[in-house]
Amino acid sequence: AKAMLWRKLNCQTVSTLYQFQSRIHSAFTPEEQPPVDHNRSYCGHLGLEPSAEEALEQRYLLESIAWPEPQPRLTPRPLRQTSDPAHSLFVILPGGGGREWRVGDQLEALVHMHDFQGRPKRHGGDFLLARLHSPELGAGVAGQVLDHRNGLYSAVFPLLWEGSVRVEVTLVHPSEAVAVLRRLREEHPDRVFFKSLFRSGFLSETTVCNLCLPATRQPLCNYTDPHTGEPWYCYKPKLLSCDTRINHAKGGYQKHLLTNKDSLLFQSGVNIKVRVHASGSDSVIVQPEKKGKTPIRVTPSGYYFQGSWRALGGVAMHQFNDSSAITQCLKGKVVYMYGDSTARQWFEYLNAFVPELKEFNLHSPRNVGPFMAVDSTHNILLRYRCHGPPIRFSTVIASEMRYVANELDGLAGGPDTVVVLSVWAHFSTFPVEVYIRRLRHIRRAVVRLLDRAPGTLIVVRSANLQALDPEVSLYNSDWFSVQLDGVLRAMFRGLDVLLVDAWEMTLAHHLPHALHPPPVIPGKGKEYGRLQICVRWGVWLCLQELLIV
Repeated sequence: AKAMLWRKLNCQTVSTLYQFQSRIHSAFTPEEQPPVDHNRSYCGHLGLEPSAEEALEQRYLLESIAWPEPQPRLTPRPLRQTSDPAHSLFVILPGGGGREWRVGDQLEALVHMHDFQGRPKRHGGDFLLARLHSPELGAGVAGQVLDHRNGLYSAVFPLLWEGSVRVEVTLVHPSEAVAVLRRLREEHPDRVFFKSLFRSGFLSETTVCNLCLPATRQPLCNYTDPHTGEPWYCYKPKLLSCDTRINHAKGGYQKHLLTNKDSLLFQSGVNIKVRVHASGSDSVIVQPEKKGKTPIRVTPSGYYFQGSWRALGGVAMHQFNDSSAITQCLKGKVVYMYGDSTARQWFEYLNAFVPELKEFNLHSPRNVGPFMAVDSTHNILLRYRCHGPPIRFSTVIASEMRYVANELDGLAGGPDTVVVLSVWAHFSTFPVEVYIRRLRHIRRAVVRLLDRAPGTLIVVRSANLQALDPEVSLYNSDWFSVQLDGVLRAMFRGLDVLLVDAWEMTLAHHLPHALHPPPVIPGKGKEYGRLQICVRWGVWLCLQELLIV
């Protein structure tokens, strides 16, 4: 009898709770569902309507990263007619003074792309990377690749040091694979999906969330940020209200996105990050510079020499070989790091390398944060916080999901404040318009911060290259990253910020590409991966050379 009474009361309690929560939910349910479009970029059109000025900037940004498309666009080519690095080649063109190269000259290699049948390609759009390096000198510099849109590409390098230099050209993706990636980005922005746990008392439910959700009759919980207007949605739980959300987490990756024919375009060792070999020699000898030479036309952000990054363009780099030097550098500084795991890596390195820094236990989930480290003796404070959704971390408490722009608006700033921003890796699956909108909000917050505290040092970290395989390419391809990187550079150009060019650093370095670059193993008699410091306007930021990338 007692058991029967308990079940009756329990059912009544659940029924009453459900009715009560339904009434609460009705007050928070938006009257209009967000617009969706299964065909083209429905994800990028959510959020506040851009102003005329913002729309003009967006059009300019999209045009600036426009990528050549294979011709004809609507006719998929069989694998044998797509770009094949094994059949392709490059030739080093003669120098201006015959076959002599000197420091200060520009070296050019002409790349000829061929298909698997050995036939020359007649259109552009291949994604190529190029670098010039001297392994014995610990030297390397990124090259600039120019697409002539006829199957020919120029890889151009500045000659910055003496000795033997070697050209290296890599096919990241053939043009046909780039077309597939472009289609995935526009038509399947939900190929990485997210979830949230909702809980009230003994009831809990988990639903799917995303920046954009496909059309459905299922009600949505609208978590659009009231300050920035950044959209975010979850499917409404059946028994709980929208305000019972507990956390956010990566749900997983959609599978079976490609046809059998398209999957052939993504094969490790065949057409994903495979070297293109030289026809003839792949190296030249660079002689000392001649006085009165014309300045180099192609100027990278920097280059490696003897294992150390040497910045160009007026940014001074100083070497720090021990933790005490970093402690003195950071003395009296507050460093805020916002972004994805590439920003968190900086926090982890400094916290591990500098013994005086003690991490304060905030009971945050591992690899998620927020994190804080303190050196009370030298008055140093380091803080890390991840950016707002989309974020592919394991589990983030809902109350800790904060947008970078809002966090920047809460900073006082000043000459003893350093802000590090690294926001890019988790936006690769979405249309570029989504990233433009996010950076626009962050940029406005940066401008406001610099207006009220001009002495604040803002450091913006670019994207970096990473290891790719057939699966990773569909979600985190370097092609997605280079597109986002172009937008980031353009949107922060002209602002009083310092750009850390992680893209060129990872391209120029000898280590294999990795999303989280590892520390360099010391070479024979040479300590690579030493500490460096960027000095600007008397405000200092200590960074480890490899973890700058």
